[in-house]
Amino acid sequence: MTNDREPREEAPESLSPQEVKKEIKELEKEYDTDHEIGEQNIRPLGLDLHNPVFVTSAGLILAFLIGTLIFTDVANDALGAARAWSTSTFDWFFLGAGNLFVLFCLALIVLPVGKIRLGGVDATPDFSRLSWFAMLFAAGMGIGLMFWAVAEPVAYYTDWFGTPLNVEGNTPEAAYAAMGATMYHWGLHPWAIYGVMALALAFFSFNKGLPLTVRSVFYPLLGERVWGPIGHVIDTVAVLATIFGLATSLGFGAQQAASGLSYVFEAVPDTLATQVAIIIGVTVAALISVLRGIDGGIKVLSNLNIGLAGLLMLFVIITGGAIAFAVSLATTSGAYVSSFLSLSNPIGREDETFLHGWTAFYWAWWISWSPFVGMFIARVSRGRTVREFMTAVLIVPTLVTIVWMSAFGGTGLQQAVDGVGELAAGLGADESMALFHMLEQLPWTTLTALLAVFLVLVFFVTSSDSGSLVIDSITAGGKLDSPDAQRVFWVTLEGLLAGTLLFIGGDAALSALQAGAVTTGLPFTVVLVLICVSLFMGLQHERKLLKLSGKI
Repeated sequence: MTNDREPREEAPESLSPQEVKKEIKELEKEYDTDHEIGEQNIRPLGLDLHNPVFVTSAGLILAFLIGTLIFTDVANDALGAARAWSTSTFDWFFLGAGNLFVLFCLALIVLPVGKIRLGGVDATPDFSRLSWFAMLFAAGMGIGLMFWAVAEPVAYYTDWFGTPLNVEGNTPEAAYAAMGATMYHWGLHPWAIYGVMALALAFFSFNKGLPLTVRSVFYPLLGERVWGPIGHVIDTVAVLATIFGLATSLGFGAQQAASGLSYVFEAVPDTLATQVAIIIGVTVAALISVLRGIDGGIKVLSNLNIGLAGLLMLFVIITGGAIAFAVSLATTSGAYVSSFLSLSNPIGREDETFLHGWTAFYWAWWISWSPFVGMFIARVSRGRTVREFMTAVLIVPTLVTIVWMSAFGGTGLQQAVDGVGELAAGLGADESMALFHMLEQLPWTTLTALLAVFLVLVFFVTSSDSGSLVIDSITAGGKLDSPDAQRVFWVTLEGLLAGTLLFIGGDAALSALQAGAVTTGLPFTVVLVLICVSLFMGLQHERKLLKLSGKI
């Protein structure tokens, strides 16, 4: 079945049918690997584990946990220094690579390879567009938008920790720049990072029959060597980056949720015990979700979250004033467009505090998360064309984020500018309360704050659930039907890692874990650049094959 929205390209007329068949066979041989999915797996106690990725990953995670708990301050200082060094020394590399990813993804939308369908010409989508989008958005950055939508614009406006392009804080120029810089950090660039990884994983798995692991995307460059030590290292680093990022977010998110619950219910103390209890609750919910599978778990929760998030956004727009929202929407869009090139400039910048503390940090963080988010998006994207995939992963989330930031960030920023409520004094020492301070100035505060806490918690459940599926796929050698016990293991480990570090090491231990995850962003940036090359080679190969076969 051809794509009825695209004209079919004919095979070259200069070739005879015999020559066409011969060339097709030669092309197919390029991906004719002797490797079979799971051939390196070991099966103790009925499990199905890749050797040595699972053993190495689990061992390194355990060693890191023990070392961080014993030497918390040393680990925090060392990893913090490593993070600062990577984001300050290689800021130009992070920004330059981010620009490259945006251009690459936009090019894939308009180039002829955009007609290629993931899974083959006869593949059909496994999920409706709405459910598909809800899942990729929830896994991608739903939780971050809940946390930073209000806090980040207020931070830039008040010069909480640097301002974009060194504009003077607490000025009209700072307010305008704040919305543009916030959108810059949550718009095209992060989604392009996810899009590159996700499309590469989906294409090489669904179209070339390779395992759904990060190593597979390097097959055009490395050939059969991807099944050896180089591939083991790539997959192991992907596992570590994923679980460290998830555990860090779970730990810091528990702190935000505890603050929110204490704000709504005075009887609930904002203590360590409450935070650990939240981690336990989220982990139990994630266990239930992961056992129900993607259809009965992540899909249901993602649809619920997107629906409730939309209602909360609509409430903020209506109660904050439709005209004010329209002005904020125009301001945010205009600021994003007008500041895009200057904020993308990787050299000669004087706003080092902002550049290193915000932009370079964000880029390293998004890149360290790309194996997790990319692989999950890949798993739910079979049947989409490259053009449809990139449009949904890059353009649509950016447009939705503009609306979201205009509603929440615009309302919170206006309160700060007008000197209304707690935000008039800036963020203070607890940026996690910014959303609740903004809602405090609107009607039905208790109800909306409770809904916000619920959304935060469910976003964490979907992140933990989808993350465990991703890690399990990598550590099972690319298998998608591994035993449930393995996914239960990873969900539980995420919760234990976050809870233990928070309970024993506190913020310092979580900061060390976060710094470790961000530091992995530097080598993974190189990986993503190479993935662009490998993916383009693979897409060109597929297009030539389909063109010769008369299927596209």
